[in-house]
Parts: sequence; C-alpha cells; structure tokens
Amino acid sequence: MRDLLDPNTLAQEAGVDGTDDQIALSSDNVTLPVIDLSGLHGDDPSALAVVARELGKAAKTSGFFYIRNHGVDQALIDDAFAASRAFHTRSRRYKMKYWCGYSTNHRGYVPFEENGSAFPKTINFNEAWDMSFDAPADHPDYLAGWRMTGPNVWPDLPGWKDTISRYYDAVFSLGLKLLSAFELELGVEAGTLRKHVNCPTSQLRLLRYLENDVPASKDFVGIEAHSDFECFTILLQGGPGLQVLNTDDYWMEAPPIPGTFIVNIGDIFETWSGGLYKSTQHRVVNTGKERYSMPLFFGLDYDAVVEPLPQFRTAETAEKYPPIKAGDHLMRMTVGAFRYISDAVDKGEIELDFAVPESNPFKRPAKTIAQD
Repeated sequence: MRDLLDPNTLAQEAGVDGTDDQIALSSDNVTLPVIDLSGLHGDDPSALAVVARELGKAAKTSGFFYIRNHGVDQALIDDAFAASRAFHTRSRRYKMKYWCGYSTNHRGYVPFEENGSAFPKTINFNEAWDMSFDAPADHPDYLAGWRMTGPNVWPDLPGWKDTISRYYDAVFSLGLKLLSAFELELGVEAGTLRKHVNCPTSQLRLLRYLENDVPASKDFVGIEAHSDFECFTILLQGGPGLQVLNTDDYWMEAPPIPGTFIVNIGDIFETWSGGLYKSTQHRVVNTGKERYSMPLFFGLDYDAVVEPLPQFRTAETAEKYPPIKAGDHLMRMTVGAFRYISDAVDKGEIELDFAVPESNPFKRPAKTIAQD
C-alpha cells in the first residue's frame, strides 16, 4: 500500500519544468463534429444509415466527435456524477481501503501516484475509481488469470453500487448500438464485431482531477497524451481541459457541450479498419482546478484476436497491424499506465507472454503550434 502523499509537495520537490507545451487551438476557431444519434433508437433503416455514415466520416477524419440524443437519461448522469463526488470527497485513508493493488484484476481506487511508471518525474493530477464488466469469480476468464476481467469491488456507500451499475449498463448499451452502426458503416455482416463482446474488458473510470498549485507543463499534467486501447471511448466530462489532435495533428480544445458525450476511436477499430479509422491522441492539461469525468472504454473479450478485417487486409496493413489479442494489447499498455503493475512486472510477480513496447505503437506525433 502506498504512503499518503501530497501532490503539490511532490511536484515542488521534483522541480517544475517551465516549458509549457500545453498550447492548443481554441474551440472558438476549430470544432469537432456533433452527431445526432436519434436514428439509432428507432426501426428506420434509412435513419440508421444516415447516422452510420456520419459516424464513419468522423472516425476517418478526427477520430473524435460529440454525440447528442444518445438516449442516456440526464437524471442518471447527474446521479452518477454525484456518486463519484461522494466517493472522491471522502478521506484519502478511507479511499485507500479500496486500493486497486489489493485486487488481481485492477478494480477499485487508483490514487494519483499510481498513474504512470515515470512518477514522480511526471505527475498526472488525477485519481480514479476503476470498474469494468462485472464477471463472477468463477468465470473462466477470471480463473485463467486474465487481469482485466472478473468481479468488481464496491465501496460501502449507501446506494452507490446501484447508481454506478445503472449508469454503466446504460452507457454500455449505448456502446452496443454504436458498434452495430459501425458494422453497417464498415460493410460487414451484422454481428461480425458484436460476437466478440460477451465478457469484455469494457472499463468505466470515475475520474477526479485534483486541485493543485502547479503550473501546466509537459511533466505535470491532468493526463498525459495517449490513445485509448479499446474499440472506442464514450466520455462524459464535467469541465474544460481535454485536448485532442485534429486531422492536421495540431492540438485543439474539446470542451464539454451540454447534453452530449464525446466519443473517440481506439486502437482496436484502427486495427480492424486497417488504419481507415483514426485512434487519436488526446490529453487533459493541468488546469489546477478540480474536474470530474467518466470515460467508458468499450472493449472486447480478452481473447478476441484483432487484425484488419478482410476488406481492409493488404500486405501493408497486415504488416502494420499484426494479429493480437485485444486483452493482451490492453495489458501491454496498462503496464506502463499504472505504477503498481509495472512494479509487479519488474519484480516478476506478474509474468507476461508478450512484449511491452516503450510507447503505444498507435501514437502519432503532434505538430507544434506557432506562438506570437
């Protein structure tokens, strides 16, 4: 178990790098698509086709887009935010009772110092509650030792499990509808992709960005730049700070829009599409202000083998996107994302049968924005 730590003190001891690389294009000048999902909720094939085309266009360009008329009740969204606050505003000592390191499948509380193996040289000013698709302890995937599957843990807060479970189920159901629309857009038979979602590694993170006095810099961030490792992410954000790479690889702001989620394509869909869909880099700058967000990373079954779909398979795409288990890719990226896991790998407590790259192979370099 980690000692109690103060993020401001750690940052001061490490020394603040004055280089501010957190500059981005303003949302006043450049925007992301906003897609109306009304056509997903009815029985009109033509309306569904329109939505699928719009989703595909966004996936092939920015890889990031907003969705409205998504079907998730606003009252449930408000309740989920309230539940996240109810946990995160408890004492650090209380939260550490549910430290993720006590679990064998990454469930529970993630303190800020677990974020990234380079801590404290680099600090991500966020803490989280991590949960996923709830599989029983006798599920074969969990018994096989696949660390990203299995049962959830829950804090002893009245009504908390019910609220967060209902929110998870609602957003996960939305993810299934998006998956079906992408099947249509990619021209594959209905169910071709859905068949890989039975006991998926679809994680929900209840994130809280910590209030702090540290200036934004390349080493002290909300969350450092990354792509997401699954099919796509459905993100609810409670304040500004998110930045994404646009189609020209410049950072741009992506502030919250009331009544919407923001969705981004992940590594799995870039692989399936042979690079046609873009798994886009994004980050959260350190604003110094408290901020809540809730991303659901819509994933596949751990042992689902992912490679370019037949219509996108060429000699070039086969070389760039070799077959890999979805869970192995998630795990190889997770090693560097959480310090307690990278420590366990270094100590031989976790043995991996695949290589862990120094950085995500899906990462795209960002271009520098000229400053006056």
